[in-house]
Amino acid sequence: MWGPRAQAVTETEVIRDPTTEDDHDTDSPWVVLVWNDPINLMSYVVYVFQKLFGYSEAKATELMLDVHHKGRAAVSWGSREKAELDVFRLHEYGLWATMQKDD
Repeated sequence: MWGPRAQAVTETEVIRDPTTEDDHDTDSPWVVLVWNDPINLMSYVVYVFQKLFGYSEAKATELMLDVHHKGRAAVSWGSREKAELDVFRLHEYGLWATMQKDD
């Protein structure tokens, strides 16, 4: 409504409440780690890495060997939301995956 009865619009200051805000820095990417497990076949892990992340067979095999020999491999990086989705998708395929802030 415009005219004499219209109210003036005032600016409102938005105060960030640290108790409700996610404690993450958008400039700091997150990393998704896949951990070694005694259940999944190495060929299956290679297949999952290719299917979910589009890695070549050589790259997927390299990452799988890191998981097998070193106990874990970083397979994905990005925003917190992307990392959460990647971990969820890996869990759907039966792989043990976690995420952490990349240093």
